[in-house]
Amino acid sequence: MTTKDIAGKTVQVNEEGFMADPNEWSQDIAVAIASEEGIPDLTPDHWTVIDYCREVGLESGSAPTLRNITKGAGVPTKQLFGLFPKGPAKKVAKISGLGKPEGCV
Repeated sequence: MTTKDIAGKTVQVNEEGFMADPNEWSQDIAVAIASEEGIPDLTPDHWTVIDYCREVGLESGSAPTLRNITKGAGVPTKQLFGLFPKGPAKKVAKISGLGKPEGCV
């Protein structure tokens, strides 16, 4: 583990940049990570997905899969790819302060 300064806060991250402790997460951190991931503005649709992933991830201990997100958050796959391009499950997990979803390369 290493540390990284994100949005003025020092957090622990793994070698791929995923936060090690989801309790260190904040909305400011989400905005900063999203910007790093090429998403300059988080819309209410982004927050719907992020909030859903946080809820599921904190409850289950792991980030939800793409299928789980589309069903649970009620966001169609095509829209999810539009919101979080190039690997939405992995990208939203990182922005949500969760670990890498199982099955993601």
